[in-house]
Formats: sequence, C-alpha cells, structure tokens
Amino acid sequence: MKLSKAHLKTLREVPNEAEIPSHILLLRAGMIRKTVAGIYTYMPMGWRTVRKIENIVREEMDNKGCQEIRTSVLQPSELWQESGRWNAYGPEMWRIKDRNGRDFCLGPTAEEIFTDIIKNDVNSYRQLPLNIYQISNKFRDEARPRFGMMRSRDFIMKDAYSFDKDSEGMDVSYDEMYEAYTNVFTRCGLKFRSVEADTGAIGGSNSHEFTALCEYGESEIAYCDSCDLAATVEKATCVDAVPEKDMEMLPLEKVSTPNMKSIEEVSKFLGIEESKTIKALLFVVYDEEGKEKEYVAAFLRGDRELNMTKLINALDIPEHAIAFADEEKVGQVTGAVTGFTGPMGLHDCKLIVDSELVGLRNLCAGGGEKDYHIKNVNYGRDYEGDMICDLKTLKAGDPCPICGAPVKHARGVEVGQVFKLGLKYSEPMKAVYKDENQQDKPMWMGCYGIGVSRTFQAIIDMADNHDDNGIIWPMSVAPYHVIITQVKVGDEVQDRVSKEIYESLTKAGVEVLWDDRDERVGVKFKDADLIGIPLRITVGKGAQSGLVEYKLRRDLDKVELLVADAINQAIEIVNKEKDGRNFF
Repeated sequence: MKLSKAHLKTLREVPNEAEIPSHILLLRAGMIRKTVAGIYTYMPMGWRTVRKIENIVREEMDNKGCQEIRTSVLQPSELWQESGRWNAYGPEMWRIKDRNGRDFCLGPTAEEIFTDIIKNDVNSYRQLPLNIYQISNKFRDEARPRFGMMRSRDFIMKDAYSFDKDSEGMDVSYDEMYEAYTNVFTRCGLKFRSVEADTGAIGGSNSHEFTALCEYGESEIAYCDSCDLAATVEKATCVDAVPEKDMEMLPLEKVSTPNMKSIEEVSKFLGIEESKTIKALLFVVYDEEGKEKEYVAAFLRGDRELNMTKLINALDIPEHAIAFADEEKVGQVTGAVTGFTGPMGLHDCKLIVDSELVGLRNLCAGGGEKDYHIKNVNYGRDYEGDMICDLKTLKAGDPCPICGAPVKHARGVEVGQVFKLGLKYSEPMKAVYKDENQQDKPMWMGCYGIGVSRTFQAIIDMADNHDDNGIIWPMSVAPYHVIITQVKVGDEVQDRVSKEIYESLTKAGVEVLWDDRDERVGVKFKDADLIGIPLRITVGKGAQSGLVEYKLRRDLDKVELLVADAINQAIEIVNKEKDGRNFF
C-alpha cells in the first residue's frame, strides 16, 4: 500500500479525552475515531489490526473443532424472558421496541440465542458435543464509558458456546477453550495471567478470567508466589483472623464520641486499633420493577474493605439491584444513625455479618445514638446476623487462603473469560437431547468470550509495546509488517530502489506500507514510529551505493545493509514472527 493513497490522519497533540497510553496512541495514530462517548469508528490502520486479531481467534477456535456462525445483534425479549434474564440483566441492556411495540435488545451477550438454535437443531446424543462461535458487535449501555475500548458501549467480542451430554464432557470442552485462549493471547503478544473469577451476570459454577497485565488496567488480581493462588479480587477468599473465643467477654460500655463518625476518628479518639472496631454499611435492595424491597446492613471488621461482589452473591441478587442507602432517610425505619450505626438496635433490616466477626471479642461499634459508640460488643451475646459469610476484600499483604504466605496484587485488563454454565440456560430453555435410552436429558453448556476490541487496545498497554514515540506492534497483529520510508520522492534512484523493495517483499507475502508522500523526512519518521510498524527500511542517499537503513521498531539501533540483504532479512524475520508463536 502506498501511503500517498492511504487514508491516515495522525495527531501531534494528546487528545483531551484520552487518559491512558493505549487510548492516547490509538487516537494519535489515527487507528480509531471517536463518534460519541463510548462509541468509536475503526480507521483503516486500526481495522487491519482488529482483523488480524480476529483471524488469530478464528484459527485457534477452528483448531479445536469449533464452527463459526453469525447471529443478529437484535435479540427478541421472549428468549431472555425464557431464561429469566430479561429483568435481571440490568440497565446496561439496550432495550428497544419495533413499530409494533415488540420488545428487543441490542445483544450484550448471546447465551439465549445460541441455546435456542441448538435446542431446535439437536435432538440426539449422537450430535454432541458441539461448539459454535461468532465474532460480532455487542452493546452495553455503560454508565461511564471511558478509556477507549476498555469500557465502551459498542465493542467487538468473540463468544463461543459448547454443548455436551454431561458434566464430564463440559469439563473437556472447558479445558480445550482454556488452551485455545492461552494460544490466542500468546500469539497476540500479551503478557497475561489466567485467574479464578466471579461468574457475574453470565452465571454458572466456575470461571477463569484472562487478564493482560499492565498498570493501567481496571481489573485487580490477587496472586501468591508460594502456591497456585490466582484470582480476581472479587473472587478471592479471605482468611479470618484467629478466633478469640477464650477471651473473656467484657461488659458493654457506652462511650461518648462527639462528631466521631469514621472508623479512623473513633479508633484514634478511643486509643484502640481499627481492627478492634466494627464497620457498618447500609444498603437498599430493589425489586425487578425498581421499587425498594428491603434494607441490608453489612458488618465487618473496621480495618477491612467490603467486597461488593461477595455481598451481591450472598444476597443472590443482580448487581444493579443494590445501592448504598441514605442512613438519615431510612433511620426511622431501621434505627440507623448516620455515622453511629451498629449491629444492635437495628430492625426491619437484614443483617449480613462477616464471618471474621463471629470469633472476635470486645469490639467497638456504633451505639445507634448520635455521638455515642459502645465498647465490648460480642457476636452471639449482643447481636446475631441473618447471614454469616465472607464479605472481605483480600488486600496485598494479607495471608494467602491456601498457604498463608503474603498475597500480592497486580493490575490488568480483562481480555477474555471462560465459564462452566452447566444447566443454567439449558434447563429453563428446555435444551434437551435424547440419550442412548431415548430419555430426555438437559445439555451441559460452557460459555467462552474474548474481547477482541479490548485485546486490540490492551496489546498497546503492554510495557514492551509502546514508548514515548508511539506504538510498537507485535509482528502478528501489526497493520503492516514493513514500512519503506522514502526520503526524497521523485529521486530516480530512490524511486527505483523503493519500488524494488516493495515488489520483492510483497511477492514474498510481506505486507508493506510505502511512504511515498511528499513530506519532510522527519514527519515520515515520526508517523512510522507513531503507528508502530515493526520494521522500517529507509531509502535515502545511500541508495546511490545500493545501501538502505534497516531498523526494527522495538530496537534503538539501526544498520546499513545492501538492498538484497535488507530484503532477505525482512522476509526472514516476518516469516518467523508473523503468526505470533515465537513471543515467549
């Protein structure tokens, strides 16, 4: 491709809307163009890379015997009502009506559609197992779209669904997809970890998230160097403090704590550790129609942080069905007092108690009265919970729940997730097959998603894949493998040598971008670095002597080579790296 014929608009200034390197560089390199918040157009250079990522995904999926289909982004509400998710999914679902008033959604995912297809097409155990997938746009009405493709409202996703006769078959399909995902992200040049994850709105029994490791990611994972622990912070279990059951329960003591509302203020005022206090958090839970259903009070040790995902799972409610309550507003109903709420004296309110509190003794809690706290509060004697469970967030330095060593944290971007769905969709949607005895049995399902557009951006956020000058694409996903930078367009020798290199490389299957623009050479170099083409061959004055400059984007050094040697070395390195199997 001659750059003089290409549509490319690069930016020298950092766009105001962009906050992280990958988003900044995609906009500056002219790879994407913002339409409105959370919605982007893929420009020619960016789209070439997206297609390469899609092709890597296709190759790995097809190698596992999966078959590709394409469903409509418009999905009828009837299927979602059949699975029970029409109201449960939440405000992220984009709901629309046709001219006849029939309800549809812009698909945020596709479990219902795929289940419906297979239940109508498969009726015998002889037709199983099956794994079908698609690569298509998905839509989620994000409340706060940001960071480009990382949290957008319109995104590209590969979703696959396996159908098996039994749980053992589902486990096999799951392992095959796990291996395929490992291959995909390795070939794309990502440094990643697979970690245990919460199943969220998709549901199911088990899940692993593939997290591209980078300092700008929204995901946070906990891991242990001494054992196999690796999980998202939402999923990671916590170790309770050593129980103090042998400690004497002291009498309750009401103490004045004027205007001391926070855990930090109270602990300093009373001269006690934050770990000797009880933190109270009040929530309101809504029903499917958005009306207040009940109040929930969560209690945990004062120095702990509440894990909202654990609370939501304990209550068995959708994420959108809970919000922090205004304690002052609901105080007359529940007995809560802003800043002074404790586990005693609450009513008309469900009490969820962190498991750690059960074994601790003589803690300080809100007194249920303005400007007062109560010391020596003990579970069982002074209060009890409607539910006891782990509500804590596993923090860096906490003991590993498996081996006890200090846990470490890392940030990253979720680029893929695999789920064991089991019978979650097949039972309510009646996706059954006839076994060897002609008995109806439900199909066992798995679900497997890759965020193609997220992967596209996450690649750049890897430390090795960008610098101050721009993107450094891995060969496997670069828009072009080689860029020829011609210093002086119109020079007879440079024209001839550039053409020779271009035609030789193209004939060898190398994708070449020829910068033949009538621009200053400094502009050409800046654009070449910004868009991140892996290999640059510069044709300048040395062409008179049959020499060109050869430089890999990832290296600082550049060398002069004979034209034939530059061509041969370019072909060799492209063939070695273009499928992405030689990264790590």
